[in-house]
Amino acid sequence: MKPAKLISAVSLLTLILAGQTACQQRGALSADGTFASDVAFLQQHTDVVVLSKGDSTVAVVPAYQGRVMTSTYDRIGGPSFGWINRPVIEKGILPEAERAGTLEEHIYIFGGEERFWLGPEGGQYGLFFQPGSKFEFSDWKTPAAIDTDSFELVDRSEDSATFSHECELMNYSGATFKLGIDRAVRVLGAADAASLLDLELTKDIQLAAYETDNRITNQGTEQWRPETGLLSIWILGMYNPSPETTVVIPFKSGSEAELGPKVNDSYFGKVPDDYLKVEDDILYFRGDGTRRGKIGVTPQRSKGIAGSYDAKGRVLTIVTYNVQDAPNGFVNSMWEIQEKPYAGDVINSYNDGSPEPGVPPLGPFYELETSSPASALQPGETLTHVQQTYHFHGSEPALDPLAKKLLGVGLNTIKSKF
Repeated sequence: MKPAKLISAVSLLTLILAGQTACQQRGALSADGTFASDVAFLQQHTDVVVLSKGDSTVAVVPAYQGRVMTSTYDRIGGPSFGWINRPVIEKGILPEAERAGTLEEHIYIFGGEERFWLGPEGGQYGLFFQPGSKFEFSDWKTPAAIDTDSFELVDRSEDSATFSHECELMNYSGATFKLGIDRAVRVLGAADAASLLDLELTKDIQLAAYETDNRITNQGTEQWRPETGLLSIWILGMYNPSPETTVVIPFKSGSEAELGPKVNDSYFGKVPDDYLKVEDDILYFRGDGTRRGKIGVTPQRSKGIAGSYDAKGRVLTIVTYNVQDAPNGFVNSMWEIQEKPYAGDVINSYNDGSPEPGVPPLGPFYELETSSPASALQPGETLTHVQQTYHFHGSEPALDPLAKKLLGVGLNTIKSKF
């Protein structure tokens, strides 16, 4: 989720509440918080690809850009980790003429715990604003390629599926991009996770994990240039929050002059101290879905990993990505003409919540996000961004060594921060 001006937030809120009321009147199907319930619901409205490796299982929807909607460590009775917006899915994709004046005119918020997007969002090279438009919500529109277009299911096996799509996009400066998109989802088992993270996993730890390989290819006849705008791959996850969920992001210590600020918390206004704690080399951010806020970490400070711990559900979530050279920097998605369009963040976390007292949240949910470098691709050249998501469930004595090894801090310390 990205920042907007006050008038834009008010417009968004009006549309959200109207959409929620209409869906509630029609009666969205109930949920019990299980993976099986969510898959059954999704199957009533769209095709679902269920992939498994051992007990690790994910549900992927081709119509939503090969989105991982949710995952679990027990497909029969296990919890569903992805936040799913049932009212929007139940409504379905409306004909273009019927979208005017609704939230869906701007975006379909289907939810899902890992989705493919493209950046930048705003700025002179933004993809969500047409040339000559204003950086306000009324002119903001998610490109169909990452909103309503279905990705083609190219191949699948028991534990993996590949998708492809072709599209043409125009940015705020009028530059056009003809590109091919390839996305592969692969479920990870316990042996995969142990190898990738260099861990020893005991038998009393339950695991839901997967990897996505995301690629964009320049299918045009000219190189993409910084002077007219570059693209990036942007992977966002929407997870179910809890009152005891804390996001944890370790980062490199050092001076701001060399590495930039420890955290960017200006997306929706400064995050208060009771929702964000920043130390020398690690930060803690609430993921409880009760207060809207967003933070970002620069590529200079990133350690290539972010996580969260839900003490209520005893779930440790870890997100990693392929750290790679970024000669052209990272795109900036702020809704303004930017002085530094390639000085964006590489890791982000968003906590949903009420925009103002007495107003319900959009979800609620919380997010972990990663981005690829900006891509100055030659014709036929491809950029790849790989992300792994792991949910470890077990007793705190079993999970504590994992948190210390991966995030550099134990569970008791995480729980004590808020």
